[in-house]
Amino acid sequence: MVTDRRVGYLRALERELDARGLVARVVRTRSGPAFLRVVNPAAASLAEDVTCAPAPESHDHYFWWSWGERMHRVDDVGGAAVKLAHVLQPLDQRSARAMRPAGRP
Repeated sequence: MVTDRRVGYLRALERELDARGLVARVVRTRSGPAFLRVVNPAAASLAEDVTCAPAPESHDHYFWWSWGERMHRVDDVGGAAVKLAHVLQPLDQRSARAMRPAGRP
C-alpha cells in the first residue's frame, strides 16, 4: 500500500532524527496523510511537520516541508535530517556558529 510505503520513509527519518537528539514521531490521522512531527527538545517552540509524497512530475518520493516545498529525497535520510536539525536550531546558536572563525568548532 502506498501509505505504508510513505510511513516507512517517515519512520526511517524518525530514527535518524532521534539519533541526532531531536524528538520525532510519526502521526497518523483518520482524515489526512501521515506526517512526522519533529521537535527540538531544547526549544519546544521549534517544531516542524514533515510529509512524504511523490513529486508531481514523477513517481519519486520526497520529504516535504509543512508549507508545501520539497525538502529532500527519501533515499537520503541523513541529508534530510541535517536540513531539519539546522532549521530547528535556535537562532542564537546558528548566529554563534556563523560568527566563529573558519576552522574553529
